[in-house]
Amino acid sequence: MAAGDVADASWRRYIAPPPVMTAPPAPSDTPPAPAVSLAGLEPLGTLRRRWAVMIGALLSVAMVAGLVHELFDHGLAGLSRAVPHSPWFYVFFLASYFALPISDFVIFRRLWRVPAAAFSALNTKRIANDVLIGYSGDAYFYAWARARLKMVAAPFGAVKDVSIVSGIAGNLMTILLAAVALPLGWNLIEPDLRSTILWSLSIPLGVSAAVLAFSRRVFSLPRRDLWFIFVVDCLRLLIVGVTLALAWAAAMPSVAAGMWLFLVAGRQLVSRLPLLPNKDLLFANFAILVIGQDRTLSDLVAFTAASTLLMHVAIITIFGMVQGVERMTAWRRAR
Repeated sequence: MAAGDVADASWRRYIAPPPVMTAPPAPSDTPPAPAVSLAGLEPLGTLRRRWAVMIGALLSVAMVAGLVHELFDHGLAGLSRAVPHSPWFYVFFLASYFALPISDFVIFRRLWRVPAAAFSALNTKRIANDVLIGYSGDAYFYAWARARLKMVAAPFGAVKDVSIVSGIAGNLMTILLAAVALPLGWNLIEPDLRSTILWSLSIPLGVSAAVLAFSRRVFSLPRRDLWFIFVVDCLRLLIVGVTLALAWAAAMPSVAAGMWLFLVAGRQLVSRLPLLPNKDLLFANFAILVIGQDRTLSDLVAFTAASTLLMHVAIITIFGMVQGVERMTAWRRAR
């Protein structure tokens, strides 16, 4: 090949080929689709978080109002009566009080690996269930979990399953306590209430049997987790009963601890039966018939109930102040 041909070939490498002419696209009546902006999806997540925060705030306000009403209605009268002098009463009372939120923390620690901050939300859950309507505390905790989607993606199924299993454990304990306590105190119960108690026992038994029959459709957690929740709830009920009996025994040492265990079993039985009117009055009358000392016993029961309300107020105040400090610190850092 000649030198000139080599030079021509080298120059051709740098010459761009002519553009390929293509036919213009055919006109269409359909307008082009608008470009999708991912930024427009952000307010939806923000609204979801605000919804959860608003639900939690409303329940908190309602809970504080309910506590104030209960405390000024009956609580202060109970606190003004005879105060137990034994320090063991307060030790066992605190153990009985915190048994429920601690067991819930153990359960959700296994399910979600919740941080220590969840303990305050679980205490609020317990207080809302006691002061407001049933399962309002579960709604609060569900809203608390929804506001923390990075921790858990779908909290409703777990909260629902924990509530149902807790109810089944309570119903089972009620039936077992009835099998033990009713034969011993059958003659102390008025004849009109005996049939009501038996009908009331059939309701938790039927509800638990129906839930277990349709367990595959009701529950969303694995069976291993459900059994863990059930065992923890049964242990919690046992601890609450024993510690409360020991607290009352420390306040009234003249009554044997075994008698207090029997009364706590009757208290658990009366509190779980749905068809009984005036449950607190029925339990107080039953306890007075068993051990006597009506004035001292009524004062002790009233003081225990008032102390529970006072603990609710203290817990709400302390955790509310802690959350306020944390939010103020986060706001200052964001500035």
